[in-house]
Amino acid sequence: MAAEFVTPSALRAWPLPAPGSSKQARGDVLVIGGARKTPGAAMLTGLAALRVGAGRLSLAVGESVAPAVAVSVLESGVLPLAETASGAVRGDTIDVLADDIEGAGCVVAGPGLDDPDEAAALVRRLADLVGDDTSVLLDAYALGTLAYEEEAARKLAGRLILTPNTTELGFLLGRDPGDLADDTAEVAERFGAVVTCMSAVAEPGGRRWQITTGHEGLATSGSGDVLAGAIAGVWARGADAPQAACWGTYLHAAAGDRLSARIGPLGFLARELLDELPVLLSELG
Repeated sequence: MAAEFVTPSALRAWPLPAPGSSKQARGDVLVIGGARKTPGAAMLTGLAALRVGAGRLSLAVGESVAPAVAVSVLESGVLPLAETASGAVRGDTIDVLADDIEGAGCVVAGPGLDDPDEAAALVRRLADLVGDDTSVLLDAYALGTLAYEEEAARKLAGRLILTPNTTELGFLLGRDPGDLADDTAEVAERFGAVVTCMSAVAEPGGRRWQITTGHEGLATSGSGDVLAGAIAGVWARGADAPQAACWGTYLHAAAGDRLSARIGPLGFLARELLDELPVLLSELG
């Protein structure tokens, strides 16, 4: 199936749901991640979700960094999670988040998780805790666990967005990636998920999209966390999964283009992408 090009005119013809009049109507996002060494990843994801219009944000992060996160992201509720001795988030203890997970419009798991075994335990438990109407976005170590957590993958299918980079795409495929569009579509079909990887987006059933913007400067620390948050925020606002993936991926790429033109092709920071997101949304609205 030929890919549909995601351009500004295509997005204007595919408008996002109107924002609600309250923060509850604009959707809740819960980010689970932020180990002791990497709390910034969860923070970037959460801030990106707010920047694209999500109404309410909660950050579930390692207990040792929770106070610092709470005073750094003033707009968020912060939930502390138990840690291992090395500071990884303990995946088998997220039952403390049961009510938050069930009630969230969109749960993002993965940003800042730094232990694959604990991430696997977290995804297994998450698959049992999500509410009937909760959407799930998996990133980084959390999405990689689906390659061998078949039961969790089955439970989450149909409500799932995956945001792999090319290395993670290969892990999910079980081989080195070849054609990006075909491989992204294969992973979408295998896991019953909408998948966005670099410039390719695919949903189960074969429909594909091609993002028409983006720059190599986006290959920088934290950029993928911003991407995950941009998609999650749009999704929580009421977009369906393919629309959220296309809009969020385009906004992230276009933000990189803006910074490349203003600052230079390399060297801009992931945090600088955040301020570009609402401007781009306004221009596309």
